[in-house]
Amino acid sequence: MAPRAERTVLAGARVVLPTGTVEDGRVAVEGARISGSAPESARTVDLTGHWVVPGFVDLHNHGGGGASFTSGTVEEVLTGVRTHREHGTTTLVASTVTGELDFLAHRAGVLSELVEQGDLAGIHFEGPFISPCRKGAHSERLLRHPDPAEVRKLLDAARGTARMVTLATELPGGIDSVRLLAEHGVIAAIGHTDATYEQTVAAIDAGATVATHLFNAMPPLAHRDPGPIAALLEDERITVELINDGTHLHPATLGLAYHHKGADRVALITDAMDAAGFGDGRYQLGPLAVEVTDGVARLVEGGSIAGSTLTLDTAFRRAVTVDRLPVEDVVRSISATPARLLGVDDRVGSLEPGKDADLVVLDEDFVLKGVMRRGEWIIEPKTA
Repeated sequence: MAPRAERTVLAGARVVLPTGTVEDGRVAVEGARISGSAPESARTVDLTGHWVVPGFVDLHNHGGGGASFTSGTVEEVLTGVRTHREHGTTTLVASTVTGELDFLAHRAGVLSELVEQGDLAGIHFEGPFISPCRKGAHSERLLRHPDPAEVRKLLDAARGTARMVTLATELPGGIDSVRLLAEHGVIAAIGHTDATYEQTVAAIDAGATVATHLFNAMPPLAHRDPGPIAALLEDERITVELINDGTHLHPATLGLAYHHKGADRVALITDAMDAAGFGDGRYQLGPLAVEVTDGVARLVEGGSIAGSTLTLDTAFRRAVTVDRLPVEDVVRSISATPARLLGVDDRVGSLEPGKDADLVVLDEDFVLKGVMRRGEWIIEPKTA
């Protein structure tokens, strides 16, 4: 990592601000924060021909760099964090997968320490409170109903660092668990669910606010049985996660979500597992074996998709170059919207004076060239 850019002005780039894109823009950095004016004696970095966008915020991530957030040591977790930072994710939530409740409580204790020291932005529990009908890459024998007392056990183990819990809210205890999460300021996310349209509406009314990887691990939209997808798309209280890796979603499906929700209610996520930024091979996702071939992760037994090997710089580039979304919309979905959901938008998610100097430099083809986090270059862009 390069030393902190104590006084730096990034000049000449297209800078994406909350109000729109500024041509030949300037971003002033002083210490760890964005400054309202260029500091005296600042070093100027000429980024003509580049884009400067806010650092990416990932709500849903199981690991990377060969390391698992679900089972890795502290150092292995930090390896995964560093891997994703090198791909532009400056704010990251660590996601678990289904396991024994005591094991998940123990993992929450480990991960909470990394939240408290600023390496992670929180913990997301994906499982065990999900439907066996839509389990995806989760061990069916470890699934359980969302008993509010057991949900509370995980929240207590996380010591205030839990940010989101994914639930199949149609299961016994689901609605009461949603209410419990809402009361504690934790996101109740509907996912890995076999719910009907009506059951999904009831969960939203109870306080659910996020759809875990919309379209995946839930019944498809049908003309006489709209299921959860219609309810999640039509309700403005719901923000939907999308995995834009070209495997989980067809571009038209992604476009449908944007059409109905808008960028302010779409959060681009990775749902990454260990292989992200690492390569093909055999991995473990919780107790299940995963084979990654050509960048696609599937369970060895059954062949279900097992998370992704996506990084958010790839998701960004695909959204602009393949899906043809406006750059400003992609920035909102990959930075501002997830930051708002996490309640950290006062510090990150947009390029504004006083916020953390978290930013990503992209070339004209939207290939990552630089990453700064809290004023320190993780990857320093090469300039002429």
